[in-house]
Amino acid sequence: MMPLSLAPTGEEKVIKRIGGSPQVKRHLENLGFVVGGSVTVVNELSGNVIVNVKEARVAISKEMALKIMV
Repeated sequence: MMPLSLAPTGEEKVIKRIGGSPQVKRHLENLGFVVGGSVTVVNELSGNVIVNVKEARVAISKEMALKIMV
């Protein structure tokens, strides 16, 4: 298991765990990050991560990406 920020670009991963406060978890859930769901890193720009999740592209900060374990 590793944080999403370390996942290789272009490789589909399954979300194993989401950390953080209940508010952070709810925010990530609203964006489509749910345990058991798949996520693919599209690009990484200065630590921020652009991912495909639930057929949508989402940009998240490095801090948020560190809370998502794949």
